[in-house]
Amino acid sequence: MASLKALRARINSVKSTRKITSAMKMVAASKLRRAQHQAEAARPYAQRMERMLSVLAASDVGSPTSPKMLVGTGSNRVHLLLAVTADRGLAGGFNTQVGRATRALALKLQAEGKTVKIYAVGRKGRDFLRREQGDLMVGDVNFVGRKYIDFNDAQAIGTRIAEMLEEEEFDVCTMIYNRFQSVIAQVVTETQLIPVCVPAATKTDADKTATDKTGGKAVMPYDFEPDEEAILARLLPQNLSTQIYRALLENAAGFQAAQMTAMDNATRNAGDMINRLSQNYNRTRQANITRELIEIISGAEAL
Repeated sequence: MASLKALRARINSVKSTRKITSAMKMVAASKLRRAQHQAEAARPYAQRMERMLSVLAASDVGSPTSPKMLVGTGSNRVHLLLAVTADRGLAGGFNTQVGRATRALALKLQAEGKTVKIYAVGRKGRDFLRREQGDLMVGDVNFVGRKYIDFNDAQAIGTRIAEMLEEEEFDVCTMIYNRFQSVIAQVVTETQLIPVCVPAATKTDADKTATDKTGGKAVMPYDFEPDEEAILARLLPQNLSTQIYRALLENAAGFQAAQMTAMDNATRNAGDMINRLSQNYNRTRQANITRELIEIISGAEAL
């Protein structure tokens, strides 16, 4: 049985831990509102860009001069996995689930005979993947010490990926990140960045026709100026950076939500532990008092 001094020290230690977890919960809750607003605000722009890109891609995908970002390199032998995680922990399984999803996808591709490369965004993902798949790592970036992430950070990552594509270091690029769904739910999402995935429902948008009011011949609903290839050359790198930025914002919001939930659970567990230790302390104290009384009574009777 532990001594009273050891129990008091343990109770004080858990109380200090509870103060820290409670404070971290409040900080995460205050940051969550801003992060959630940014993530939700970025979604409409990214979705509209995907829609516009789908219309352009549907009419240009068969051209021999189509950009590599649109049609790829003509092969799918080398896959680049872009794993997006946070730089800090204490958020439950938030970072681990992205690392596990990336590892599972890498093993699946390797089983199919593909070559896999991993580019880690976030310190936690880098550390997780480096332990078992360090030989697949081709680069990493983190934002340690930064309060907020802006579009320039995503653009720098997009530029690096575009350079790797031009040097034909990979054929297919897939991004794995946590999509913010709610305060208690973050969904691991896989998005193919290169070549651009054109949704099947929108592939025929460029082929749709419309009839004018006079009942004349059908006309195309979209006219592009300049041509599709010139617009795609400007839009595809912008879309790449936009999708990465959206993932970074979703990841930031999901991290704050996961940390808030984890710290709330830790605070509750600390409270339960303090109650159990206090009960044990009281029982031990009462047992010591009872033993001392018995010793005093026994000594008095012996005299």
